[in-house]
Amino acid sequence: MKSVVPSSSYGGKRRWRGLVIAVLGLVILSMLVPLVFLLGLHNGFHSPSGYIYEQKTSPSTQNSIQRYDVGHNHNHNRSKGEQPNHVQDLITKFEPTLPKDALKNYAGEDKNGTISSGSNDDKPGGLKVPPNAVQQPPPSSNNPRGGYIDQVIRTKTSSNDEGGKSCELTFGSYCLWQQEHKEDMKDFMIKKLKDQLFVARSYYPSIAKLPSQDKLSRQLKQNIQELEHVLSESTTDADLPPLIEKKSQKMEVAIARAKSVPLDCNNVDKKLRQIFDLTEDEADFHMKQSAFLYKLNVQTMPKSLHCLSLKLTVEYFKSSHYDEDKAAAEKFKDSSLYHYVIFSNNVLAATVVINSTVMHAKDSQNQVFHVLTDGQNYYAMKLWFLRNTYKEASIEVLNVEHLDLDNQKGDPLHLSLPEEFRVSFQDVDNPSMSQIRTEYISIFSHLHYLLPDIFRNLNKVVVLDEDVVIQQDLSVLWNIQMGEKVNGAMQFCSVRLGRLRSYLGQKGFSPNSCAWMSGLNIIDLVRWRELGLTQTYQRLIKELSIQEGPMKGSAWSASLVTFENKIYPLNESWVVSGLGHDYVIDTQAINTALVLHYNGKMKPWLDLGIPKYKSYWKKFLNKEDQLLSECNVYS
Repeated sequence: MKSVVPSSSYGGKRRWRGLVIAVLGLVILSMLVPLVFLLGLHNGFHSPSGYIYEQKTSPSTQNSIQRYDVGHNHNHNRSKGEQPNHVQDLITKFEPTLPKDALKNYAGEDKNGTISSGSNDDKPGGLKVPPNAVQQPPPSSNNPRGGYIDQVIRTKTSSNDEGGKSCELTFGSYCLWQQEHKEDMKDFMIKKLKDQLFVARSYYPSIAKLPSQDKLSRQLKQNIQELEHVLSESTTDADLPPLIEKKSQKMEVAIARAKSVPLDCNNVDKKLRQIFDLTEDEADFHMKQSAFLYKLNVQTMPKSLHCLSLKLTVEYFKSSHYDEDKAAAEKFKDSSLYHYVIFSNNVLAATVVINSTVMHAKDSQNQVFHVLTDGQNYYAMKLWFLRNTYKEASIEVLNVEHLDLDNQKGDPLHLSLPEEFRVSFQDVDNPSMSQIRTEYISIFSHLHYLLPDIFRNLNKVVVLDEDVVIQQDLSVLWNIQMGEKVNGAMQFCSVRLGRLRSYLGQKGFSPNSCAWMSGLNIIDLVRWRELGLTQTYQRLIKELSIQEGPMKGSAWSASLVTFENKIYPLNESWVVSGLGHDYVIDTQAINTALVLHYNGKMKPWLDLGIPKYKSYWKKFLNKEDQLLSECNVYS
């Protein structure tokens, strides 16, 4: 007899089995999903948002080139002519700012703007594949060529970046650009030692407070002292001792150990800020000290020139065989000759002015030079020009302290050289605020206004500053007819006096008048005496001192007012000025100029002189003179 199983019981068993299968499936899925993420298999799937994730490859597949179908999951329902644009938008948005030339060997762009790969041949727009790279065929797709992006995963280079990580040659890699444009840092080791010292000082106070880190504290202190000693004696890498690499490595190890110790970050930060403030104060101090030493350097006679002056003075009194040319005494008063006046207390400077003038003169026998100096350098100047001849030119050396002038009321005279004023102003040709022009404008000293009384027998003189070099024959100056003018000088009409009120004060001159300079000046002494300009200048000096006090610009204001409307402008191309402060003067203008004027603080006989302009001055020195070698004058 057959037993009959109820249908309800059979259906219950089927439901129970289905439930068991569902539970087992959920358990298996719950185990597989974490496993997928752990193994990194999710990188092979496409993001729903359309972003592309770079696949991390194993060493065996590191050199492969894989093509990703960007629109694979989104183009099921699209027509074949429809193009995905979101990838192109991403490329445009995140396009690297590097120049294309930096990456031309690693990637190319096709006409659609996408990065394309080519063969190993050098085809236009192609992408060079490494020799050991394996190219895999792209997955099949119905999308057109424009819907693909070829991503290159390249081998890592052997070069490392500054962080010690290997440089991976990927499109837009900063590491790649850094390697191609890397430049050697000047004095790299000195900068590295300073950085190490800075960091070690910031950690040391906190480490020293920990009893458990006593050994590390001593090590840091010793390394700090060693680096301080090295840096106190070295300013460039060439000055460093041979074993400096080992000292730097020891400091690096000590710093690494200090960083591994748990510390209060606030203490380290506080120490860093303290060192930074001290560094700023030290930099400010050195800037002020540098400015002071620079000013001291340019205003002090160099040791070699002082030595030369002393030796010449001693030699003058030791020797008596240098006799003055009495025939030349008649030339000093002959107004028909070409008379040049030089105010100087520098033997070499006066020598260069005279030598350069004589060397370019067509007829030197008509040239007479009057060198006015002080009592300290008088005998040195006297002997120098007695033992050195300059063709057929005659040279007279005068001690201004022994001059007997009628208008002097018993007050002794002192040598005063032309004064220079540093003026910064807005350039008229470039009126933008960024175009600020700086000039050193030199003016006559108080002694210049005594020229008509010093040279009573002369009608005209040419005044040359001691910081000029003559490059052509100056005889053309004596043929200039100045009319009613008194002073032939270089003018700066781009600088109107009204714009220099902060330098000159508020009164005594026309705002539209042009500034003029000493350096090369033609003086009509006859007209000067007729107008009484010496008395006018002395009166203005007294008035300005009473009105505005003893300001530095009083002499400048008095000079400008004295010669207002009495300046004969010389040709601008005759004189090139600024060789004592301007580094960018046109070489063509220098070579064709009549006179070179080294106005500014960096005179050619100083170590601070601008090197590229010194050669124009050096070539007129008599380098064979024995005293120059004895005093180490190698200018």
